[in-house]
Amino acid sequence: MEEVKERYSMPLIGDDAPAFEAVTTQGKIKFPEDYKGKWVVLFSHPADFTPVCTTEFMTFASMKEEFAAINTELIGLSIDSLYAHIAWLRTIKEKIEYNGMKNIDVTFPVIEDLRMDVAKKYGMIQPNASTTQAVRAVFVIDPKAKIRAVIYYPLSNGRNMDEIKRLLLAMQKSDKKGIATPANWQPGDDVILPPPGSCGAAKERVESEEKGKYCLDWFMCLRKDKS
Repeated sequence: MEEVKERYSMPLIGDDAPAFEAVTTQGKIKFPEDYKGKWVVLFSHPADFTPVCTTEFMTFASMKEEFAAINTELIGLSIDSLYAHIAWLRTIKEKIEYNGMKNIDVTFPVIEDLRMDVAKKYGMIQPNASTTQAVRAVFVIDPKAKIRAVIYYPLSNGRNMDEIKRLLLAMQKSDKKGIATPANWQPGDDVILPPPGSCGAAKERVESEEKGKYCLDWFMCLRKDKS
């Protein structure tokens, strides 16, 4: 008889981020209360003392101030004990040199989730990948505690932290300016104006003069980034 694997739902874009309280390497946290007004990158990793996770944590830690500069806090999670987290992070700081990084101090909180309470709320356990480890999930959560982006990676492949930062910058600009960003957008690149809602608006959009604006067709107008 085929084994039935338990499955867990995950929050979707636009949903309220599930609330939780947790013990971490930086003390107890209460989410979202402790992060009001902040963007949050909540990410899970399969296990401590694994090579891919080590490279990820070193990279995230080396970029912590870059994320802080754009009002973003990092929270890590794995289904390991607090003592395993502490031992692993100490090893990273004292012994591991990778890609020009050394003496890296991981100061963002890493959640102890032995009972999988948080991992289950966020759908980080995917039975066909592993029933005992969280996959590489990334949840970008906005200052109103809404899920704004969800990215999942397999156990075998590390994340691109520059892309996560780029995505944050793009979403922040979209929120602030009411625009969209094209493929491969980087800060300073041209941005996309919202599509017109009617034929009259489309005609006006194409014919109107606006500094820095140019249209490729009635539905596709861009503008130089005003920052």
